[in-house]
Amino acid sequence: AKLSDTVATQGVFTVCKMQDNSNATISGKVIALDNVQDPSNMGAIVRTAEALGIDAIITHQGCDIYNPKALRSSMGSMLRMNIAYTDDLRSCLTDLKSQGFAVYSTVPDNNAKKITDIDFKNNSVCVIGNEANGVSDDIKQVSDALITIPMLGRAESLNASVAASITMWEMLR
Repeated sequence: AKLSDTVATQGVFTVCKMQDNSNATISGKVIALDNVQDPSNMGAIVRTAEALGIDAIITHQGCDIYNPKALRSSMGSMLRMNIAYTDDLRSCLTDLKSQGFAVYSTVPDNNAKKITDIDFKNNSVCVIGNEANGVSDDIKQVSDALITIPMLGRAESLNASVAASITMWEMLR
């Protein structure tokens, strides 16, 4: 009861050393999380990234990857994925661009390029924004393009983990 933050535990606990992600290698297909705050979204995004074969995740601000809810919803993926943390996402993305990466920011905007029209054959980073405010303006400014998921219904936007899942699927098609 002292260790768990849930009422009905599974009765299994472990103690692990936190990964040192300061020298994480970033290559291939990458998702960058710009201030994603909801632990359930964080865990679901990482779990989906592992399932689909995304190469790396970059986190900036937002939820701690070791948050118990994030760990639980990732079903262990948080401990297996290549996850890097940055204090300066703009600088990180600018550095990746200099290494040949294409950088895309996802936005709920009909004027943005449709994600289905983007060629993700080369190294690419797709930025998923904060649940309430989306991708920050300074990150949009360094992006090669703003991309959107075409929606036919009346909803104005998607949940961050859902948008990330669709984005990752499109990156790997």
